[in-house]
Amino acid sequence: MIERINGPEDLKKLKTEELNVLAQEIRDYIIRTTSKTGGHLAPSLGVVELSIALHYMYNSPGDKIIWDVGHQSYAHKIITGRKKEFSALRTRGGISGFPKRSESPHDCFGTGHSSTSISAALGFACARDLKEEDYDIVAVIGDGSMTGGMAFEGLNNAGHLKKDMLVILNDNKMFISGKVGALGEYLTRIMTFEPFQKMENRVGKILNKYPRGKHLMRIAKRSKVILTPGMLFEEIGFDYFGPVDGHDINKMLDTLGKIRKIKGPKLLHVLTKKGKGYKPAEENPESFHGTSPFDLKTGNSTKNEGSLNYQDVFEKAITELAEEDKDVVAITAAMKSGTGLNNFSRCFPERFFDVGIAEQHAVTFAAGLAAEGRKPVCAIYSTFLQRAYDQIIHDVALQKLPVIFAVDRAGIVGEDGPTHHGAFDLSFLCAVPGIVVAAPSDVQEMRDMLYSALRWEKPTAIRYPRGKIEGDFEKQEFNYIESGKAKVIREGSDITIAALGNTVGAALNAADLLEKEKIKASVVNLRFAKPIDEKVIAKQIEKTGALITVEENVINGGIGQRIAGIIPQNTPMRIMSLPDRFITYGNAEELRKELGISPPDICRKAKELLNQK
Repeated sequence: MIERINGPEDLKKLKTEELNVLAQEIRDYIIRTTSKTGGHLAPSLGVVELSIALHYMYNSPGDKIIWDVGHQSYAHKIITGRKKEFSALRTRGGISGFPKRSESPHDCFGTGHSSTSISAALGFACARDLKEEDYDIVAVIGDGSMTGGMAFEGLNNAGHLKKDMLVILNDNKMFISGKVGALGEYLTRIMTFEPFQKMENRVGKILNKYPRGKHLMRIAKRSKVILTPGMLFEEIGFDYFGPVDGHDINKMLDTLGKIRKIKGPKLLHVLTKKGKGYKPAEENPESFHGTSPFDLKTGNSTKNEGSLNYQDVFEKAITELAEEDKDVVAITAAMKSGTGLNNFSRCFPERFFDVGIAEQHAVTFAAGLAAEGRKPVCAIYSTFLQRAYDQIIHDVALQKLPVIFAVDRAGIVGEDGPTHHGAFDLSFLCAVPGIVVAAPSDVQEMRDMLYSALRWEKPTAIRYPRGKIEGDFEKQEFNYIESGKAKVIREGSDITIAALGNTVGAALNAADLLEKEKIKASVVNLRFAKPIDEKVIAKQIEKTGALITVEENVINGGIGQRIAGIIPQNTPMRIMSLPDRFITYGNAEELRKELGISPPDICRKAKELLNQK
């Protein structure tokens, strides 16, 4: 069946009884592909039937289907003409793991971060009406995105403007629980029955003639939603429908067909199972939310990696520190497993807080904890911390509150691409007065920085990368690091390479290559992007007379530019960083080579600089 689908128009040629067969084939294709490429498997498996129903009922790209988060969009990509390209999912030169406007006209809005679909859909609706055009707009939100405040901002505005649009709440038990059964099905049939809607409109017109008419109408509406989760949505101006079984295509088609005739803002509550159709993903949906390549039979990872990563070491370190200090608390924004806080949550449940996909709230919540003497460690991916920039400035730094940000996935992250690379945190954090910005070069240094940050009593960000580390890690005692102190880890006389974080290893490898060519390079582990150790840098420049800086951050506002502003202007210098553009997806090491920040690139740049010198 899947071979016959090269676009949504082919889907409409199928009989409705054939759609379930297609759903299974699409599900199998997604499982087979992600077992080779990795990807967001569990969330996409949960919306296969929903994706089919939407494209069967609506006419994309004329009608607009907007996917929240984006990692639910695999079936959508397959249906909309990217079946062949899907085998190269998230690989260099292949297709993105998220909706991407430049990739297909069916991706009307690009997504990668959460809680954006309702606001975008409302923008589309207002633009449509200003142009006096006629097409349907559907926003599919779920997988925890309704915990984000922006979703409710969008709902509030949409309910006020009364624009014709449909929000589909894909409830996979991540945030709203509901029951699928006789009562739910009965309510759905009643609420989507056209005569009922007409009667409701007539009653509304009558009641609105009376002084208390609007109040009475709200009471009347409650009679149909009092036993459902829909009262909240009705109160802010949406017609609520559901819950509906999201794996029953016929029921969804019937419901969508009736809802489509109703004008105004509508919300359909759909119940789905994350990981549907693949037992390992059903049993452990969190692990299969985003997965590396895996064995189809067992679900075990097949990626040849080290056994340890920064997140593992962070998890052990923060738990050890919390055992010694009862004031240490941990906060995550719906990424307990991803940030390495599972063990902490088990050991100290009263000191662990998962606030949902709400980074702005997480930061101000941490500020409140710090204001009352607690020691909050807020673990958030670099790319998601961007969403809380005002809170970092206004609620933490301005008040000099000692919140510690564990900035996970800093730098190049690989296959998730431009929406997830941690390419900007050095730039936006270093612009904030009074904050300490640190980056460990190895996992022990990360332990020491976390230990030290609890004693600096300043707003602090510790950024560290994604990925496994090579070799074994032997835990040492915590060592105190003075804030803003760099460390010379290799002495040389010809050139200085100043590196930060995970680029320190690349700098050392480059120094080895230069040594083979009789060039002696000093390597400085900067350790801090702010404050910068000006004395160490000045001493090394005086000694070698030339400087290269290496960082995994965009050039604008990065450490290279900041160091260039504090050294003598005539110093021969090269800045090696990420370019002033969005970085694509692909294997992380391949991307580093392509971007020119690998050890051979550092070596080549050093020789060019020495020739100039």
